[in-house]
Amino acid sequence: MTFVAIIPAGGAGTRLWPLSRKSHPKFLLDMTGAGRTLIQATADRLADLVDDLIIVTGTAHAHEVARQLDLDDKSIVIEPSPRGTMPAIGLVAAIVEQRYGGDAVVGSFAADHLITDTPAFQDAVRTAIASAETGKVVTIGITPTHPETGFGYIDVGHETDVAGSFVVDRFLEKPDLESATAYVESGTFLWNAGMFVARAGVLLDALARFKPELADGLRSIAAEWDGPGRDEALGGWNELEDSVIDRAIAEPLAEEGGVSTVPVSMGWSDIGGYTSLAEHLDDPAHQVAEGGSSQPVYLSGSDSSVVYSYDRPIVIHGIPDAVVIDTGDVLLVTTKDAAGGLGGVVSSLPEGISDLR
Repeated sequence: MTFVAIIPAGGAGTRLWPLSRKSHPKFLLDMTGAGRTLIQATADRLADLVDDLIIVTGTAHAHEVARQLDLDDKSIVIEPSPRGTMPAIGLVAAIVEQRYGGDAVVGSFAADHLITDTPAFQDAVRTAIASAETGKVVTIGITPTHPETGFGYIDVGHETDVAGSFVVDRFLEKPDLESATAYVESGTFLWNAGMFVARAGVLLDALARFKPELADGLRSIAAEWDGPGRDEALGGWNELEDSVIDRAIAEPLAEEGGVSTVPVSMGWSDIGGYTSLAEHLDDPAHQVAEGGSSQPVYLSGSDSSVVYSYDRPIVIHGIPDAVVIDTGDVLLVTTKDAAGGLGGVVSSLPEGISDLR
């Protein structure tokens, strides 16, 4: 059995602006001071499991991704433009089908997620591979720790013939708080973290059933990928349907019983904003999450703050849950509650301010 990991690396991470920018998004950053960027940590977790690893990213980030991971040309797929997760993952699956055959198993893992329990993650991937070899499309689901309205949910059914793998009854969109609370209390729902594992041929054949034109287009490009016809084949990329893998494949296939899930608790976070980032930066002695330089931070009546200093000390007085981010070229001052709306603010800023670096 051949297992190939796919790491989609895209997005600007605007809810973590100004640390994360379009020109240098969060997956290229060491967000927690661990000494490895998020994409490097993702590759590290997968290293012991894979026969091959392929990154799919945009032109703007391809050079830095290749540099950080020391990739050769065959290990990086550059999208001419963003078309959503389904074309990105589907293209790499089709390339894998060409290189290794349709029985090769592929797994898609986001470049910008944080996982603190690597052995638990690796065990879940091994179980997902075993389930995928039975012909299922498999998603790794996160055991929820609290009612969360920012994630989609997976409704879990009965266990399959593969121990630790369960049928997915349905996928649910991001709920309101009342529904999220009911999901968590039931004990039968998982967070959908967007990690999918399947045989390359199974994934593409499912796509061919639900979106035949997209599947045909991806397979046509992949057929030319390792030859002289790549550039010409990519000429049709922008005509492909913009779509996400959940709606394109996972949701309709789950209605037919074709999707399974592997539940896992592994210290997972999508680091979707400063509140979740703070959970991985906390300093119990001072109740402050500090990052950036070694410049001192002084708090007075401002517990549970998130502070990144640059070239000067920072003093915060009387603002609990403050978020103060100094990157040298811009200073952000907000609170954890207000930071959830940061994406809308950033999108309204002039280009020269929103992406200074």
